[in-house]
Amino acid sequence: MIKKMSESYSVKSAIVFPQHTNNYNTMFGGVLLSQIDDIAAITARRHAGTQVLTASIDSMDFLKPIELGDIVVLEGVVTHTGTSSMEIMVKVSRESHGSNEKKLAGFCFMTFVGVDENGKPVPVPKIECDSNTLQFLVDSAAVRVNRRKERLTHTKELAAYIEQELF
Repeated sequence: MIKKMSESYSVKSAIVFPQHTNNYNTMFGGVLLSQIDDIAAITARRHAGTQVLTASIDSMDFLKPIELGDIVVLEGVVTHTGTSSMEIMVKVSRESHGSNEKKLAGFCFMTFVGVDENGKPVPVPKIECDSNTLQFLVDSAAVRVNRRKERLTHTKELAAYIEQELF
């Protein structure tokens, strides 16, 4: 089965309230990561048509601060699929109060796995790019996938070491 990328596209907006901010009146990174995980899961479920689990979060660079009173806009889309895994790109924008202009605040790629009712991986549909603006993300996916595989190998090596008593 093949699905178009546009079928998975998801968008979510929220106002940044005081409980979402630090002492500089900018959004806590952890609060933003939680919202990113949520929109990515919605995107992955729309594509897979099944339950999904977060497998990894690539690096998240905070390019611009999101301030108290801003509207944070999260856009998610599936950019690559494996057998049971999906790469989701989440674009984070901010709209300053008093302006409808969106500014890129950050982005990240996440990996989700489609699972059955027992939490076992299941096949997910392949993707078809139906947008010229998204073609670069599809074409560059293999590089990101290889980096993830290398990082996972290194993570397993580190885990064996860190599992020991360190202090």
